[in-house]
Amino acid sequence: HVPKPVSDEELALMALIDRCHLKHPFYGSRRIRDWLEDRGHRVNRKRVQRLMRTMDLVALYPKRNLSLANQAHKVYPYLLRNLAIDHPNQVWATDITYIPMARGFVYLVAIMDWHSRKVLSWRVSNTLDTSFCIEALKEAIEQHGTPEIFNTDQGSQFTSEEFTGVLKAHDICISMDGKGRWVDNVFVERLWRSVKYEEVYLKAYDSIVEARTSLDIYFTFYNTERRHQRLDRRTPDNVYYEAAARKVI
Repeated sequence: HVPKPVSDEELALMALIDRCHLKHPFYGSRRIRDWLEDRGHRVNRKRVQRLMRTMDLVALYPKRNLSLANQAHKVYPYLLRNLAIDHPNQVWATDITYIPMARGFVYLVAIMDWHSRKVLSWRVSNTLDTSFCIEALKEAIEQHGTPEIFNTDQGSQFTSEEFTGVLKAHDICISMDGKGRWVDNVFVERLWRSVKYEEVYLKAYDSIVEARTSLDIYFTFYNTERRHQRLDRRTPDNVYYEAAARKVI
């Protein structure tokens, strides 16, 4: 199913909300409404809340909040606190973000290796369902083997039986962030900032096909050419495959 058409004005507002959330992830609907007003957009809070729900955006608070997106789904403990992450395929993490296009929007899911920051697989979808997340997960496992731990937030896509079932079938330990604790998945948050400021906001994709093609080029660049300060100015591929090669030898 395709999302309901959204007016140009709403799309423009959503693109602004996306930028605000990226800059101030701790802003809730009230502060986003004020931020929009400062930029000449008078919008009531209910509308901001509705658009944030459509975009799957939640303000990130530095406190534990165990309210659940889907009470029926089991939630797993966070396993990464004080864990030394020092080799590839030790911990993978995933998240979903909203991607504005020229006329419309899509959602992007990416799976990342924490140690190397390598993007192992990704998918775009025009609906927030579980199937595109499972496709990305299966592709990452097929191409890169399995991690020891897989970390997600408590979004209903990741807590679903279908998604956790794939992890369990491969004997992967499941770790979940505390609700709203963005710091638990900080590397994926940094990835979204890079993807948006270095790629998405510079383009206005006309179609899902164009979004996929352009993101494919960007992620190849991100993995193979873009050096990271925190990786001693090496690329994710350098770090990922170097360590893997050492392991083989």
